[in-house]
Amino acid sequence: FLEQRYGFFHCKKCNIRWESAYVWCISGTSKVYYKQLCRKCQVGFNPYRVESIVCKGCSQTCCSCEKKQRHINMKRPHRQDLCCRCKGMRLSCDATYSFKYIV
Repeated sequence: FLEQRYGFFHCKKCNIRWESAYVWCISGTSKVYYKQLCRKCQVGFNPYRVESIVCKGCSQTCCSCEKKQRHINMKRPHRQDLCCRCKGMRLSCDATYSFKYIV
């Protein structure tokens, strides 16, 4: 199984940094399964750091809060054109349900 994580990226070629809540790791590890492309030079990268996505309310990864507020901006669109998972599967990460958040 794959778990959704939060990743921090850095392109050494053009020195752009970005963060993404659409990092997919092998369950129980920090091993990233899909790369993301730099928006400027289109080179694929794995994140240099990966974190669990936590609830802003209780600071837990799997919580039972009535309204889950994770440390991600749900209104910001996912860049499918830069995501190797979306390109390979032809299915947006937005439409994929993460089994980690089943309560």
